[in-house]
Amino acid sequence: MKREADWRERFPDDVTCVRCLQVKPIEELDRLLWCDDCQLRARRRAAMRGWISGGILALVLGLYIWLVIQPDLTLIPSAWAATLLVAFYLGARVAREFFYGLDRMTNRRAAEAMPPGPGATRGHDEGR
Repeated sequence: MKREADWRERFPDDVTCVRCLQVKPIEELDRLLWCDDCQLRARRRAAMRGWISGGILALVLGLYIWLVIQPDLTLIPSAWAATLLVAFYLGARVAREFFYGLDRMTNRRAAEAMPPGPGATRGHDEGR
């Protein structure tokens, strides 16, 4: 029975992350060759953008409710507040996944790379 090859078998043992340019073992990279640290940074960045987007959505919805619908405040104000909270939370979640997917889809090379500090040696043959 023929076993289908894993994509990791086509690469050497150590591969450079395309985002931070750090050489890592192939087991620490995903299929887009992002290391765990770069994935975590992208998730954090997407989460921040998501919370901001959710806040903007809740603000716009609140203004729409206040100016266009003009609810009677004696009519269950906690329901209107719950509507805004749900819009904030769901908007943030959807926006977070959207921004993370966009970041992964664009896959900008060396976007997380840091220049070497003073006194750093050049080349990949350090210590060999």
